[in-house]
Amino acid sequence: MLKSPFATRAPFAGLSIAGAAGRGVIVTDRDGLGIATVIVHRGQHAALAERLRERFQIELPLGPYRATAGDLALAGTGPQIWLATQENGGNAFTSFLKAAIGDLASVSDQSDGYAVLRLTGPKVRDTLTKTISIDMHSRAFKPGDVASTVASHIGATLWRVDDLQGVCAFRIAVPRSFAASFRDHLVEAASSA
Repeated sequence: MLKSPFATRAPFAGLSIAGAAGRGVIVTDRDGLGIATVIVHRGQHAALAERLRERFQIELPLGPYRATAGDLALAGTGPQIWLATQENGGNAFTSFLKAAIGDLASVSDQSDGYAVLRLTGPKVRDTLTKTISIDMHSRAFKPGDVASTVASHIGATLWRVDDLQGVCAFRIAVPRSFAASFRDHLVEAASSA
């Protein structure tokens, strides 16, 4: 058997994100997430919502919101489109999801296509405000809210998760090929926050 010259690695592997540390922003690479895009088939919205409710006890979000049940989450990213994630699901997540809902929706693996970071800390909103043109205030962007936006000229999906020890927390997904560029912008924004 031939040994492959290719090796898997996390999107932010080898890219120091320590520049944000000590400045009020805590950044954690979320490598290993199972990520899939779900697009409902025409006329199947009600059936998809019912199937997800029955099999996973999760409500299909209507609009730019995120719903969770256990380690499964669905984030509304567009009309009839969701970004589905599963903690530690990896690439097997898409096959699992296709088996469960593939007759009602198109399910496309994004696990290797996105780089995802968890962002928290007392200066996280100030930092995000420098990279994203949406209101980051707690009244405007609440836990469960989702935005498909641009972060420093890079397409991104941002969602707010439950606060961690009283400090707001976010996750942001950017295309894996832009991980280094996004990291550079994030470190620069955090260093001046």
